[in-house]
Amino acid sequence: MVQYELTLDNIFHSLADTTRRDILSRVCKNDLNISALAEDYDMSFSAVAKHLRVLEKAKLIIKQQKGKEKIIVANQDSISEALKRLELYKQHINERYTALDNLLKEEV
Repeated sequence: MVQYELTLDNIFHSLADTTRRDILSRVCKNDLNISALAEDYDMSFSAVAKHLRVLEKAKLIIKQQKGKEKIIVANQDSISEALKRLELYKQHINERYTALDNLLKEEV
């Protein structure tokens, strides 16, 4: 359980940054090499590489070797895990609202 929580911590930490969310969004749509990613940001190549390391540590992306270049691909498994956790939170909130609605109906 602790390892699972650490992974989620890394995922949500990495998604706290706008640039990393944008990078993830882009690689969810298309597999891209690092150079293609870096040229669209007003920052150095090494700064983009640091963002990629954070996303990779969170297992949200995977770097794959294709010939001479590294391609960045979204890791659907980690994204699915984060979504499952968010759905669980949503379910808990909905249960509370349902209980409140039921309580209010009893009062009327």
